[in-house]
Amino acid sequence: MKYDFTSIMDRKGMDATAVDLPTIPGMAPEPPLDGFSQIPMWVADMNFPTCPTIPAAIIERAKHPAYGYFEPREEYFQSIIDWQTSRNHFKDLTADMIGYENGVLGGAVAALNAFTSPGENILVHSPTYIGFTHAVEDCGRKLVHSPLVQDENNVWRMDYEDMDAKIKANKIHVAIFCNPHNPVGRVWEKEEIKKALEVYKANQCIVISDEIWSDIILYNNTHIPTLMATDDAKDFVIGLYAPSKTFNLAGLIGSYHIVYNKYLRERMESAGSRTHYNSMNVLSMHALIGAYKQEGHEWTDELCQTIGGNIDYACSYISEHFKGIHFSKPQATYMLFLDCEEWCRSTGNTLDDLLKAGWDVGIDWQDGRPFHGAYAIRVNFALPLSLVKEAMDRLDKYVFNKKLI
Repeated sequence: MKYDFTSIMDRKGMDATAVDLPTIPGMAPEPPLDGFSQIPMWVADMNFPTCPTIPAAIIERAKHPAYGYFEPREEYFQSIIDWQTSRNHFKDLTADMIGYENGVLGGAVAALNAFTSPGENILVHSPTYIGFTHAVEDCGRKLVHSPLVQDENNVWRMDYEDMDAKIKANKIHVAIFCNPHNPVGRVWEKEEIKKALEVYKANQCIVISDEIWSDIILYNNTHIPTLMATDDAKDFVIGLYAPSKTFNLAGLIGSYHIVYNKYLRERMESAGSRTHYNSMNVLSMHALIGAYKQEGHEWTDELCQTIGGNIDYACSYISEHFKGIHFSKPQATYMLFLDCEEWCRSTGNTLDDLLKAGWDVGIDWQDGRPFHGAYAIRVNFALPLSLVKEAMDRLDKYVFNKKLI
């Protein structure tokens, strides 16, 4: 490979939540026991150095010793248009349809504030990204869950009848749609998205489509933007994007919405600007421009190949060595959502016992219950394969095949 996805990067002391703040109430327990190094597999960022064009762009801009008020340059918008047209096959995208957001969740909240009132119900699928839960509830709205179901091939599917019934019963007019889905990693097929949009449209629902994972697509699957799935999706869909997951830029802040419909766009922009906080950082602007250069395309393709290899290894190892642990192999993202119910019941351990056993030996993984998985653990595989192998070995020796209680 041209780029480095094998070096173990030392992030300690470099402002990384994944390694510098391992104790967060409700998310991460104590640091590992003596003799075990940390293997960060919880926070959804990557342990790879980012695409070289990004620090190059930041450094070049930072050389100029003035960082005052500014407006986004034309190159910023054109970079987004070129990236989305090339990779996600957007059509007729223009700069006026693109608007800055401090984050995808901030964009979701702006849309909720624009089109709903406190106390209203919002439809989401479950398992549900924990960020949606906090964002929706913190702004005074209520979540209504339409559970995904697994078919005979263990593939996660939407239940369109349940969606329709929940929307009608709860008088819902805004839904959050996760495409690709986090945490289960489904890449929705075009026909699946079309059926979902039929349900939303029939119930006069505005759709907030979170597509932050749309570049990390594995195994030759194809991402279909919700806005491009039907001819009329542009009338009621708000697309939310960011380079942050793709290029590990969450610490720089900087997302954007794509909204074709003028009415939706103006309402979104009004809601987003009202608090006077939703403003771009000049260095994050240059980071996006650096990310979306041609080299960024090549880097992203190698990233997806690397993550796919990591998940292949982990899934094979889990299937062969960890009896009672089930999963649906993700088609996108770098997260694996493990179902540990059978293992817990057969061994007499609780999920808390299991989580702690992993953290004790340096496996920094994440409790899946806040994502609405009763016996779930969420695991991040965006790290060098050598660490993935070390993690599987520790889980084998000290966790899944050892008596915990």
